[in-house]
Amino acid sequence: MRGGPDSSPVAGSEGGPGLLREDNDRASVVFRRRIRHPIEDVWEAITDPRKLEIWFMTKVTGDISPGGRIEMEHGSGVRATGRVLECLRPRTYEYEWNLPPGPQNPVGESSIVRWELTAAGSETLLVLTHRKLTRPTAEVFARGISVLLDRMSAMLDGAPLPNPPWLPPPATSRPPPN
Repeated sequence: MRGGPDSSPVAGSEGGPGLLREDNDRASVVFRRRIRHPIEDVWEAITDPRKLEIWFMTKVTGDISPGGRIEMEHGSGVRATGRVLECLRPRTYEYEWNLPPGPQNPVGESSIVRWELTAAGSETLLVLTHRKLTRPTAEVFARGISVLLDRMSAMLDGAPLPNPPWLPPPATSRPPPN
């Protein structure tokens, strides 16, 4: 689904930016992506800690089975914890994403992340919903998570991963000066 005259994808459409939905004092963000890989490969990308560290830039520890506890340490230093609410391989994975109050977010976060995968031939339709967020966090995620999903696709394709715009460009190796 395309938008106006510039043919930009519509928020919440396949490949488009995140769709921001408000719910009183909370908000949700929904992303839809068609990934050119089988559902099992996408499942591994969203649940395997080694793969998450590559594309999501997050170190995940814990138990992903229902009722298990996980901890996510994001590259920015953000540390989230939560309980796994649902894990039905290879279709749905849902967990809490809880942050304590801090300087950047004085009220903290108590939210829920849900990944839904649907086989579409040799491809996978991925729907990512992050709900019960504070409005400021949802606004940031509506812009930033697209880059992370692009990184996942690139990883699965075996292509170079795009650098998120909020990080400095990767250092290039140069020969030492004479």
